[in-house]
Amino acid sequence: MLDLSAQDTLPLSEPQPDTAEARHLTTATAPALALALAACGGGDGSGSGPSTGGGAPPVIVRKPQSDAEAARFVLQTGIAASTADVAAVKTEGYSPWLDRQMAATSSSGVAWLAARGYTQVDTNRWFDRSEPADYMIWNQLLGNAPAARTRAALALSEFFVVSTDGIDFRWKSQGMARYWDILAENAFGNFRTLLEQVTLNPAMGQWLNTLGNRAADGRGRVPDENYAREVMQLFTIGLYQLNPDGTPRLGANGQPIETYTNIDVQELAKVFTGYDFDWTGTTRIADPANAGQFIDSFDYTQKPMTADPTKWRSPRTTGYHSTEGKSFLGTSIPAGTSATDSLKAALDTLFNHPNTGPFFARQMIQRLVTSNPAPGYVQRVAAVFADNGKGVRGDLNAVFRAVWLDDEALAAANVTSNSFGKLREPILRLAQWARTFGASSKSGNWSVASTADPSNRLSQSPLRSASVFNFFRPGYVPANSNTAANSMVAPELQLVNESTAPAYVNFMQRVIAGQEGATNDLSVPYVEEVTLAHDSARLLDRIDLLMTAGQLSPESRTLIKGALDATVVTEASDAATKLRRVQTAVLLVMAAPEYLLQR
Repeated sequence: MLDLSAQDTLPLSEPQPDTAEARHLTTATAPALALALAACGGGDGSGSGPSTGGGAPPVIVRKPQSDAEAARFVLQTGIAASTADVAAVKTEGYSPWLDRQMAATSSSGVAWLAARGYTQVDTNRWFDRSEPADYMIWNQLLGNAPAARTRAALALSEFFVVSTDGIDFRWKSQGMARYWDILAENAFGNFRTLLEQVTLNPAMGQWLNTLGNRAADGRGRVPDENYAREVMQLFTIGLYQLNPDGTPRLGANGQPIETYTNIDVQELAKVFTGYDFDWTGTTRIADPANAGQFIDSFDYTQKPMTADPTKWRSPRTTGYHSTEGKSFLGTSIPAGTSATDSLKAALDTLFNHPNTGPFFARQMIQRLVTSNPAPGYVQRVAAVFADNGKGVRGDLNAVFRAVWLDDEALAAANVTSNSFGKLREPILRLAQWARTFGASSKSGNWSVASTADPSNRLSQSPLRSASVFNFFRPGYVPANSNTAANSMVAPELQLVNESTAPAYVNFMQRVIAGQEGATNDLSVPYVEEVTLAHDSARLLDRIDLLMTAGQLSPESRTLIKGALDATVVTEASDAATKLRRVQTAVLLVMAAPEYLLQR
């Protein structure tokens, strides 16, 4: 049995050389090369295009030099790899292939719920249930929603955290679907637009108490400070002032400098007052289960919150927005300023703060590439956040390209480095398994229940974080570990302990065999793998490439192949015997340390 609770098995990134050559190779400091990176390091310079004429040098597209390099890139930029993906990225090159993936439009979770009948008022009482939110997000992750956009949206959902468990208005599942759609729609849009849509979303409004938040009344009531604090601490500027490379700025005493004070929180809290549901267009529908009772349609959960009291349930001529002057982070908003203008000034201040770029850049790198990015990597991505090369700040398309196309992400040497990588999140392991081997839903509803139980499932379920601080902290350090001794962090290891480690293996054993109740709506045919079942070496080669980007160690391959060969399987073996060998191979690879670590 693999000891998945061993906290020293995760290689984490040490600072990499911040060379001029490396900077040249990344879109972070050269957004104009967004469609073609200069070949160097991991590439051989193949794939040159024609000369542009006039003495201009030919554009050279950087390409992977092996199936393993291609699969590694596909897994970093999406959820799962296929042999077609591997061939395409080898032929097209990293940047052109990524362009196509990022150009795919989002797949609406709300529209999917509506198509399945989950927005209807009927005897199922979907307006009062949370399961549809699980079905919706698992459909997005396990199904065929655009991989790059879905992967980016998942990373954003762990930055701008809202949890289904913390929402209690009617139609909460449909409200959470709208929240997910905001993340997916804006994943490659602009950070400022996303920040405002997140702020005004009803699910976020209830999660962090903006919904129904009122101005001070002079009798002891003051505005709720929850969102004001978290939008600074978690969504934009962080606790401490940062250098452009994400390292903390130090004061004269050698200690980090705080970015804001409690006065800033109190003043900013005044901005987030006077908001409530927008009830325009919402209809009342007879409840078939309760004669004489009516249920509101789900429309109000789909619109941004409004400070216009004429759009509230009980229209008023005045609202609850604080009309006091507001002063925070060096910005002053005059008394009498409207809610809309106050919000714009506040979000503009946070968006343009020098911390926001490096704060956001580091966490996206952590979610997608490596837990401990070198300061130079963070600085290059933060520079793109500040300016995409065309004078635009907050261009998330450029930011995510910078994360995925940076030389530190692509460097082949990091595959064998014990100081690079990150632990694969449990929900990503399940999603990768499903997409790799062609999972489908027997019912069409993707009825996958919550996988949050730490004792017998994954200890993580998408859009169900226990707190606004996500499933794990970006700065988490496992105690008494080499990670701690080397002043590094290992965020995802916060989910790993003596209970969750074997629970994951046991859960996946049941899932892969089709015996797990939480996922028994899934059907996985293993079509290609079954044709190779009689040849354990070729079968393992395929699973190794698609699941680990060919990173299984010789020792792990020997152990797994030995286990497979313990049972004789030939071309003449029956289908059930072949399937069992495939399922065993998949499980053993997914329990291997080279799989659990993505690098």
